[in-house]
This record gives sequence, structure tokens and C-alpha cells, in this order.
Amino acid sequence: MKKDFIAHRRAKDDKEQSLCTHLVRTSVLCGRFAAKIGLQDAGRALGLLHDFGKASVAFDRYIKSSTGKIDPDSDEYVDPIEKKGKIDHSSAGAQKIFQDLSTKGPEGKIAAEVLALCIVSHHSGLIDCLLPSGEDNFGRRINKSSEKTHLDEALSYLADEEQKKLNNLLSSETLIKQLVEKMMGLKESNDSRETLMFKYGLLIRFLFSCLIDADRLNTADFESPRNAQIRNYGKYHPWGNLIERLNTKLVEFENKKNKNEVDDVRNDVSRQCFVFATKSKGIYQLTVPTGGGKTLASLRFALNHAVFHKMDRVFYIIPFTSIIDQNADEIRKILEDRDVRGKYLDKVVLEHHSNLTPAEESRRQNLLAENWDAPVVLTTQVQFLEALFGAGTRGARRMHQLANSVIIFDEVQTIPINIIHMLNVALRFLVQACGATVVLCTATQPPLDKVENPYRALIVKPEQRIIRNEKELFERLKRVNVFDNRKLDGGWSTEEVAALAAEQLQEKGSVLVVVNTKKSARALYQAVADRKIAGVHLYHLSTNMCPAHRLHVLNEIKKKLKADQNKPVICVSTQLIEAGVDLDFGAVIRYLAGLDSIAQSAGRCNRHGRRQGLGNVWIVNPQNENIGRLKDIVIGADKSQRVLDDFKGNPDLIGLEAMAAYFRHYYYARKDEMRYKVNANEIGHDDDLFNLLSTNTLSVAAYQRVHKTAPKILFPQSFQSAARAFRVINSPTQGVIVQYGDEGKKIVNDLCSAIELEKQYKLLKKAQRYSVNLFSHEFDKLHKDGVIHEIQKEKGLGIYYLREEYYSKEFGWNDEPVKLMENYIVSNGRNK
Repeated sequence: MKKDFIAHRRAKDDKEQSLCTHLVRTSVLCGRFAAKIGLQDAGRALGLLHDFGKASVAFDRYIKSSTGKIDPDSDEYVDPIEKKGKIDHSSAGAQKIFQDLSTKGPEGKIAAEVLALCIVSHHSGLIDCLLPSGEDNFGRRINKSSEKTHLDEALSYLADEEQKKLNNLLSSETLIKQLVEKMMGLKESNDSRETLMFKYGLLIRFLFSCLIDADRLNTADFESPRNAQIRNYGKYHPWGNLIERLNTKLVEFENKKNKNEVDDVRNDVSRQCFVFATKSKGIYQLTVPTGGGKTLASLRFALNHAVFHKMDRVFYIIPFTSIIDQNADEIRKILEDRDVRGKYLDKVVLEHHSNLTPAEESRRQNLLAENWDAPVVLTTQVQFLEALFGAGTRGARRMHQLANSVIIFDEVQTIPINIIHMLNVALRFLVQACGATVVLCTATQPPLDKVENPYRALIVKPEQRIIRNEKELFERLKRVNVFDNRKLDGGWSTEEVAALAAEQLQEKGSVLVVVNTKKSARALYQAVADRKIAGVHLYHLSTNMCPAHRLHVLNEIKKKLKADQNKPVICVSTQLIEAGVDLDFGAVIRYLAGLDSIAQSAGRCNRHGRRQGLGNVWIVNPQNENIGRLKDIVIGADKSQRVLDDFKGNPDLIGLEAMAAYFRHYYYARKDEMRYKVNANEIGHDDDLFNLLSTNTLSVAAYQRVHKTAPKILFPQSFQSAARAFRVINSPTQGVIVQYGDEGKKIVNDLCSAIELEKQYKLLKKAQRYSVNLFSHEFDKLHKDGVIHEIQKEKGLGIYYLREEYYSKEFGWNDEPVKLMENYIVSNGRNK
């Protein structure tokens, strides 16, 4: 450039990164990321022009004033606080690319809008093209005066050689051709105009993701050169080495002594996954009974599929953080490198979730989680869905890493009902446009290929089922008898369920009771305690307990249930115990709920097939359980009743046929919810996110009412409004730190006195395992009653803790002092 402009300045040593260097290096990175789906030229153009507006006197004065290079007394000085975020440097590059490409015919206009939209959005998250009100927001940004965007000024500073290179890139035939051919190739046989527009939006978000990651990486590595040495930049362990490590473990299982039928089934599942790994990329179902060994079997498929197709990484998408610890530990032990002290080197397995404490979250893990830069990534549904649909740039940054990856979707039946249409089309896009393979894993496979709207369904043919003999497999792995013990005269009282638990304890030695509400769990726990069963170890589990507390209880139960211990145990739990928790009880009692939940609870009974005879699973309908606000459970229980009635006398009440019937009824009842409805309070009118992210018909109609013509823009989506309305978990909660054990008390005390931001950050990360989430009405009441206090209130940190006497060893947080409550529980009912 004719003038040396600054892109960034490093505070610790005053070193500057020139704008030219930043643009060129971001262009190279962005081009490399976009090349994964054949759009290298588009990526290069995005990187080269994203910060073009920084080539202006206004931005130059701002950055020099903010870093002390201009004396405050100078006429050139500007107030950096006042100017922060107010100098538009993202519109100039968008305008340049739009002006150059939109004149090149209809195809050029398509490319112009797509690329300009990515650039103009790179600080905020994808903007609304049309606002929900119908205003042309994209047109407003593109037509902004050059005085405000500094486009003409920036162009005037380009040297002749730079101008030539830029013109060559933007006039390249391949730039437009690659992008338009990619978009035209997105249409499938079962696409409507709406689903096709939804896919176009995902392609735009993919390119946006490439730009965000490239920009953030180059900036961060300039700010901290050490980061660049830690990052993998896509250079990973050879898949063959990881397969060898896994095979070593699998041979141990094959050669295990005293194998039973469950062990044989697990080995069979593993072998079928291995054989299937050479199939083409696509969407596949892995339907395996609970306890059938799908974690390692799916890993075997993923690693061998990745090496066969030269794929980049493997993702495990897990619904709950309570499962991720268990699976991550199992996979890490097999695949991860260790140093001489036995400590993991974090080169293979990346965990990205909220349960990690600073002691476990190495600098490498924290850095790589920013953009999922690891060969094997374990993350949650929340993080995965935020990458596809969430607001801002943090989640979107990671999306491009899903290309050319194997995506294992564990416990797929837990997908929120309102996200199904969006997720179905997104999974189709990832396979079709991004070269991914998706594996849907569960014992209770939902019919995502049979949703009411065929345009928004997955396409799953019989040959896409990894397990060829599903019915035979379920029959071989039958470990329980299921008894439909619903009462027609109003249901079971709490005392009657407690009596049934006591009977089953005598017969089977250990009992798990799974209820639908925390209130029911507490009431039943106390009813069992009142029976004063000699020698019993009684436990309670619910989300009123912090993660550290729940983990401690689960570990205690595991010890008691071991074959060499075989202690009498009764555990009363909410449904948090249903998925991915490796516990093995002699009997399970399940309060009526969705049939998939009942089957998952049954998976905690005789799990390893080593008990004498079959385990017992009892389905009971409770008398007074208040589930009115729990819509998923209310509708699920209703449809379960219908299936249980229809299958009365059938020996397999939770088998494949019963489950298919259940989901058919359940999905039909909720078909109108699958498009993610939003209301006027959220976006100004009643609508749904699928519409906002596709044809956006209501916003287009609003534009037409004002202008008497259709919008000129090709992509009318309200990306930002949809992203802001999107919630994976739709119940707003407030996290509160609890004083569980010595560690919980210490965290609260240390936070109250912590001054340094770094120390506060580390403590807050640690506090995640000592926190509970309260609904707003619960939080407000406890706060009003003086039970919750704000930490360092004068600083307005917004961090709260619960008084110690309101946290119980049995039940977790409580709205009355627990000493009074615990005195009620008789000693024989307490855990020793």
C-alpha cells in the first residue's frame, strides 16, 4: 500500500501488524478453509477484503490514539473510547466485491451478494438481509456512502501491483463459477424452494465461518506468537496410528475370559461397524441396544471410515455434559499420547464443554476448542447446534471444521423437537455439500426420515443401517422383563412405589427408580427412608445437585454395585441417569413417560448381563406427579399409554416395533412444533426459524406492502434475528455456585476475595462443577429471601452463591434450611 496502515498493535511490546500482512495472511488461511468444499477463490477474496476499510485516515488515527502513538494534545488525536466500534471498516470490502461482481450477469450477482454479506457481517455475526419488519438491511449497508465506509479512500491507497492482483482475483472466472456451481449442486430430489434457500443460507454461513476463523487465528497468533506453536492447524496424528491403538484395546475384549452373550454382542456390533466403514460417505443409522458397546464400535467405524476416505476429523456429539466425561475418559485412555509422567499431551482428543476445570483444561485444550482444531472432538449438542444456528461469531467460527468429518450423533433421540426440521436439512447439507458422514447412534432410533413434511426429512434407506440384523441383535441382548404395572384407578401412591422398591430390593438386590420431577424424587426418597430398610444404601440424584455432587454419588453407587461388593442399593433419580450412565441395577421402576425414556431407563438394568436370570423393569403411573409444565413428558407419556395398550400381551414392550409405533404417534402429535416457532415478542411477528432462514415469506411480504414490488436482493433471510431467537435449551436459567463440600466452600471464599481477573476466571471455570441452574422464579424468590448473595456486589460481576445451610447432602439446593430437613431423615435411611 502507498501508506503503512496498522491492522493490530501488540500491547506487550508495541509491535505492529501491518494491514497488508493481515489481509494477505487471512486470505491464504480463508482460502485453505474454503477449499475443503471447492471454494478456494471465494475464501481468498473474503480474506483479502474483509478489513479493507481499515485503510483510512479515520481508522489509522483511532488505532494510533488507542495505543498511545498519537499525543492526546495533537490535532490528530481522537478519543478511542468514544470511537470504539464506530468507525465502519467492514463495509468497504463488501462494497468493493459487490460492485465488481454484481455487474457480471445473474451468476455474478449471486456471488456478489454471498461474499459481500460475509464481509459486512464479520464483526457482528451474519446480519439480517431483510429485517423481520421488511426493511432491506443488506441494501442499506451496501449503498452506504463512501464517506462513511472509506471505500474510495482505501482504493486510492492501493499500489498499482496490489490493484492489479485484486482485479485479477475478482475478475477470475473460477471465483464466480465455483460458487454458483456449488449452489446449484445443492438441490436434491426432495427439496422444495424453502429447503433449498435454507441450504443456501448454510453455505453462506460456512463461508462466513471460514472468514471468521481465518481472521481470528491470524489476529490471535500475532497477539501471542506462542499460540501459533501450540495450534495443530489441521496437522494431526495419522489415522493408522490411532486405529492401531484402538485395535489393541479391541483384541483385549475379543480375548476376554468368561465372556457372556452381552460381550459377544458387543464384539459383533464392533465387527459390523468395521466392515461398514468402507461404504461411501453419507447419513447412517447405528441402532444398538443400551449397553451394546456403541461408543467404541462407532469409534471403530469413524476411524476406519476416516482413513478410507482421507477425512479430517471425528466428532462425537453428545447430548449431556454428564455423559461426555465418561465417554471422553474412555476414548482418551485408548487414543491419547502421554508424557513421561503419564499426563495426557492433548494432541488427539479435544473435549469442548462446560465441565472442564482449569486443572484439566490445558492451554492447548482451551486454544484448540476455539475452532475445534483436533482429530477427535467430543462436544455437546448445544455447541454443535450453536455452530450451525447460534448468534454472534464464536459458534459460527467452528462450523467449517465439520467439513470432511465423521460426525457421530450420540443419543440422537434427545434432539429438541423444535429443532428437528432445521437439523435434518443441516445434516443433509453437511453430507451433500461438505463431504461429511453422519452416524445417528441410539438404542431408540427416532424416525427423522419420516417427519410429516417430506422436504425436511432425512433420506435413510435400509442399506444405510450399519447393523444388518437389528431385530436379532435386540433379541440376543434381551436382559430384562418389562412389566406394564399401570393402575387404572388413579395410579400408584408414593408409598406404594416405595413398597415396590423394597420388594424388588429383596428379590433383585438393587433398585433404580426413575421419576419425572425433582419434587417426586425427593418425596419418594423420603418415603423409602421412612421404611427403615436395614442395611440399605439409599441415594438421590437430580439436577438440584451440582455436577461434582452428582459425580460423587454416581461413583459411590458404582462401588456398591460391583460384583465383589454387591451391597443393597436403592437409587431414586430424575431422568438425568437415563443416557450414557454406566450403572447396573437388578431392577428398575420407571414412572410413566415417553417410551424412549422408559427404554433408556431399562438400559440401567442387568446392563452387563451378569445377573442371575433377567432383570425386572416396572412401568408405573404415579398418582400425584405434577408434570403439567413438562410438555415433552406429558405428550410422551400419553403416546406411551397408547402403545402399551396396543401392545398389551406383547413380550417386548420396548422393542423395535413398539418404539417405531411410539415415535410415529409422538412425531405426528408434535409435527407443527418441528419448525421452531417464534412469537411477536421475539422478532416482531409470529413466525418460525425455518422460514426466517429460508424464504422469509412474512418479511418479504412486509417489504412488498411498502414498496409495491419484490425485494431486489436474492437472499432475503433474517439471519441475525433468527440466531438471536435460537435457543437449544429454551428455559432461561441463572447459574448459582453452591457450597458443596470443602472445595465448594473454598471456591466461594476465594471468589469473594479475588481481585485479579485471571484468578477470577480460573475460579469461575472451577465453579462450573459446583453450580446449579435455577429458573428465574426460583432465583428471584431465593434472592429476595436473602438465601442467594452476589459475589463482590460492588463490582457488579453478576456472580451469585447460595448460603451453605440451603444445600443438602441428600438433595442439593433447597428453599429452606437443610438442617431442619435432614433431622427428619432417619439414620437407617441415610447413606453411611
